[in-house]
Amino acid sequence: MNHISTLAIEFAPKVLLAVITLIIGFWIANKLAGFTSKILKNRKVDDTVIPFLSNIVSVLLKVVVLISVAGIFGVQTTSFIAILASAGLAVGLALQGSLGHFASGVLLLTFRPYKVGDLVVISGFTGEVEEIQVFNTVLRTLDNKKIIIPNGSVTSGPITNISGQGTIRVDMQYAVSGAEDIDKVTKVIKSVSDACPFLLKDKPTDILVNSQEIGITKFDVRPWCNSEHYWDTYYFMQENIKRSFVSEGIIAPKPAMEVSLTK
Repeated sequence: MNHISTLAIEFAPKVLLAVITLIIGFWIANKLAGFTSKILKNRKVDDTVIPFLSNIVSVLLKVVVLISVAGIFGVQTTSFIAILASAGLAVGLALQGSLGHFASGVLLLTFRPYKVGDLVVISGFTGEVEEIQVFNTVLRTLDNKKIIIPNGSVTSGPITNISGQGTIRVDMQYAVSGAEDIDKVTKVIKSVSDACPFLLKDKPTDILVNSQEIGITKFDVRPWCNSEHYWDTYYFMQENIKRSFVSEGIIAPKPAMEVSLTK
């Protein structure tokens, strides 16, 4: 009992100091993480980056607090740090691929080739960016599928940000019978584009003859719209140009071949 009392008297102040250090240290870490988040918001940093950076600050500060608590109990902090470094190296070697995705996630969050809500094409998948995680990018496709792409695959290939410029050109092509009058077809297409509520009125719609083949005339149609209205514009034009062609009697192409008979 005397020995236990001696140990209690000896370690009680250290335990009390460690608990106080732990509580105050974690409180300061959370406050500094919140302060970091507030500064980033004031500087209008992307919303996807703020939680990531504030969490890193919080974790690093809490690790420092834990090392300080270990030092209170007489643990050699240099040895403790060496153990952590060795463990980190072992984990790093075991998780090389995951760390590569992590590094890619940091690059994406830093350089921001796209942000949440952008319509992008990544690794052959087209969809809206739903979330940028540390290891993965989550897309929601146009048919409402959830695609999870590792960030390493994202940074190792081309990224097409359809929403990146704010406005986008919708490239379409229509084919009619080669016997149709070009001016008539152009007039019908223009009337549909003028009626489309999604097109930008300050940018003209290009209606160009692409090629003329046997029995076929192809038109390139290139209207402009805001990025978020890309598919609205595309489907409006497809449907209403078809309706206008039928109502105006514009005939669809029929592939033809000229055959010459020689006696």
